[in-house]
Amino acid sequence: MTERTNRTVLLRGGNVYSPADPFATAMLVEGEQIAWVGSDGAAEAYAGTADEVVELAGALVTPAFVDAHVHATSAGLALTGLDLTGCGSLAEALARIAAFAAGSPAGVLIGHGWDETGWPEGRPPTLAELDGAAGGAALYLSRTDVHSALATSALRGLTEGLGQLPGYHPEAPLSRDAHHAVRAAALAHLSAEQRRTAQRATLARAAELGIGALHECAGPQISSEQDLTALLELAATTEGPEVFGYWGELGGIETARRLGAVGAGGDLFVDGALGSHTACLHTPYADAAHTGAAYLTAEQIADHVAACTEAGLQAGFHAIGDAAVAAVLEGVRAAADRVGTARVKAARHRVEHAESLDDKAVAAFVELGLTASVQPAFDAAWGGPDGMYAQRLGAERAAGLNPFAALLRAGVPLAFGSDAPVTALDPWGTVRAAAFHRTPGHRISVRAAFTAHTRGGWRALGRDQDGVLVPGAVASFAVWDAAELVVQAPDDRVAGWSTDPRSGTPGLPDLTPGRPLPVCLRTVVRGRTVHLA
Repeated sequence: MTERTNRTVLLRGGNVYSPADPFATAMLVEGEQIAWVGSDGAAEAYAGTADEVVELAGALVTPAFVDAHVHATSAGLALTGLDLTGCGSLAEALARIAAFAAGSPAGVLIGHGWDETGWPEGRPPTLAELDGAAGGAALYLSRTDVHSALATSALRGLTEGLGQLPGYHPEAPLSRDAHHAVRAAALAHLSAEQRRTAQRATLARAAELGIGALHECAGPQISSEQDLTALLELAATTEGPEVFGYWGELGGIETARRLGAVGAGGDLFVDGALGSHTACLHTPYADAAHTGAAYLTAEQIADHVAACTEAGLQAGFHAIGDAAVAAVLEGVRAAADRVGTARVKAARHRVEHAESLDDKAVAAFVELGLTASVQPAFDAAWGGPDGMYAQRLGAERAAGLNPFAALLRAGVPLAFGSDAPVTALDPWGTVRAAAFHRTPGHRISVRAAFTAHTRGGWRALGRDQDGVLVPGAVASFAVWDAAELVVQAPDDRVAGWSTDPRSGTPGLPDLTPGRPLPVCLRTVVRGRTVHLA
């Protein structure tokens, strides 16, 4: 990366979203830091000496977004290759697979995004249909939740011992260990250049969307050591979003440190996903006679949390179903009994996804100082009375998922992410999804949602001072072409928004569904422009 300088840049004539001044229209950046925030009139004092003056022409300036849960290589492969997200039918999916396979060079093919719950056929392809569409190629095709996958006969043949692994089926999609095995076999055939191209695509797309930092959730069951180190090196040597790595391996403290990860957590799987029937539940699925998959015990979780706490390293777990969340809470509480609650709370251990929470679980998050790393786009994609959640759990249980308002009221720190490629990098869409949750009682204000997707990601890293535009803070921000700014509340029983400047609350774009989302004009990371429209 090129050497950083102490250039001064003055931005003026816009709207600066800053708690330092709710009416700010200008901002001065010196090197990597914000030096001043204020009015256009006061900005005249800096205009003559600044190295660059940016005329905002009414544009909005905000802190850059932080996506607190991504899988950069997989997301990049979906961006640049076979992505079945939004496919309307099995027939369409098979046609897309056939076109992709016909246009691809020889070797293992990788794709993502199928979701049979919205298809009129109501089922995934058979193995014979998949083999036919792929033209005999070795193809790995992850389901939208990335917790089960389709694999052609050719790829199955490349996966040693596949038939003896849990989650194996000779015809149906593969889950659990069988899924992990075929994914590892597929990813092992990626060349260094293919990996780099995919990672570059993700970083470029993030920069285009005003994302200044990403939390990469890596691990032996989701990617590889080589994949994480390559990503961290790429991010460190190119102009783009910052990347903070997590390594999700039980007992993997030394590995996390060796790889340069900031935590031994992320996608350390306690369970799977609702769409794949592998999220772990207390009571059976509404559409299947079982309760999902449990990958870790409370005792294993306790051992990992205690070890991470004593090592001064953040732990974290993937937990979606209520039984999985309960196992995490039991384990973290047992670890707190061993090493002290204050030490556990200070470590800010994370729970990724944390979808199925009741009031008791929310209270335990507060007691144990846990951060909820959550994905509002999950509700937008699968919530509501007719969505996949209702199919899997029934309407009543589904309506309890992703209770953002309850978490916020209790004081649980929220960090928003996409889990890309599970859902797309889409920060303003994520904020909208939280503010207009399909269950009205779970909605939060646009301001709270925006904070969770900016400052919340930094707080999850233990960096409370970042993610806000105030003098002395890191100059990572985005400039937006946005319509009228409003103060939008989540309660439809009262006026839902205000444009009254007397409120003293800085406005944000109107994210009412159906309205266009803001367009990113410029993304700046630590004083360096990494995207310019």
